[in-house]
Amino acid sequence: MTPFGMTRPTIATQTLGCKVSQYESEAVAEAFAARGYEVRPFTDACDVYVINTCTVTAESDRKSRQMIRRAIKNNPSAIVCVCGCYSQTSADEVATIPGVSVVIGTRDKLSLPQLVEEVKARRMTGDFSVLVKNESLEGAPFEKMCITRAPRTRAYVKIEDGCECRCTYCAIPGARGPVRSKAPEDVISEVEGLYRSGVREVVLTGIETASYGADFDNGYRLGDLLCELDRRGSAERIRLGSLTPELMTADFVEKIRALSLLVPHFHLSMQSGSDGVLRRMKRRYNIRMAKEALARLREAIPRVEFTTDLMVGFPGESEEEFEETLTFVREARFLDIHVFAYSRRPNTPAATYEGQVAQEVKHARSAKLIALKNQIRDEILDEYIREKKTLSVVLEKRWDDGSYSSHSDSFLEVRVMVPKDKGDLHGEIVTVIPVAHRDGVIIAELN
Repeated sequence: MTPFGMTRPTIATQTLGCKVSQYESEAVAEAFAARGYEVRPFTDACDVYVINTCTVTAESDRKSRQMIRRAIKNNPSAIVCVCGCYSQTSADEVATIPGVSVVIGTRDKLSLPQLVEEVKARRMTGDFSVLVKNESLEGAPFEKMCITRAPRTRAYVKIEDGCECRCTYCAIPGARGPVRSKAPEDVISEVEGLYRSGVREVVLTGIETASYGADFDNGYRLGDLLCELDRRGSAERIRLGSLTPELMTADFVEKIRALSLLVPHFHLSMQSGSDGVLRRMKRRYNIRMAKEALARLREAIPRVEFTTDLMVGFPGESEEEFEETLTFVREARFLDIHVFAYSRRPNTPAATYEGQVAQEVKHARSAKLIALKNQIRDEILDEYIREKKTLSVVLEKRWDDGSYSSHSDSFLEVRVMVPKDKGDLHGEIVTVIPVAHRDGVIIAELN
């Protein structure tokens, strides 16, 4: 491995977890690039690795440790930096992994280039100790983080950090701290900069996106930000990250229904379709509110589609409650569902609840729910094909056969067959006609 200082140093990142973490990793990579580093694939032997971890489940912790060890194996002499939610909640545990050089949490990720320089200086004196800077999140401001470029046609913009919902199963509030929102002018500047650089679709995301502005004292909230972006024509398309049903009040829906930039797709993170389970989770809504939100949006926004997250096996979940979830799913008709099993997290109330559900029951319920969601998805796709509903898509990855992977504005996954004489259409927004579907992907032709 070439020593530091002789050639351009190299950096690789690996991200586990949510879209917020993906965004943060891109910002960290840009920060290193600004210092002269070459950003390389994680599989390469690099001088520096940054592993941005997740702790939403026990499996996330395991995968985080696995990626840390993989980086160390790639280059045992590298400076391995660990950040993110797992290292925020378990800094001491991470610091004991042989080969780890830097441990921080979810705060001050953009300080990593400077911390790497500090590690390099320590190593020159023979000091190979682990540098741990895991700071408290109480009173932490929103980190002034943004990205100026994106390698894809779609880019994420983090508008909010932190969560104060205190759901009984979730360790994320402890890993992310209280709600902090990015200033509206900073959001607008970043979105418009990405649009000028060629990004066709911007996804506004956060740990609790619906809470955007809750820490402002002027009443400015998510709906106001969306209206301002739309009025300015700040992007080609705006998509929202994960939301919850209680945001979708009549006033909010009335405010967004006429926005031209906002795509007709919403991800409503339900977690369960049973009121009893939702109460034990301490979610802020019930099934009636969720149904009203879905109906309100379907009435206001033509051809809107919905996706969601659903957890199976929450402590005490009975067969009757699971059947309530299945009934809700049949009525709600989500385009897609991320199905996952409850995972016991330390220092959360649900970890101490009686009625912990057996793993085999969780697996069986997951399989049943996945089968139902696939059935409903295929029925929705059949309808698009039968009615020859045209789709507006962004052409993303081009394949050897000339076709493109893409997503419609309503978030249908689409494979578009493009005649070779059309040239390179990467990044173009086109209208297509669906002709078939396979494994949840619509096969379409140019209109």
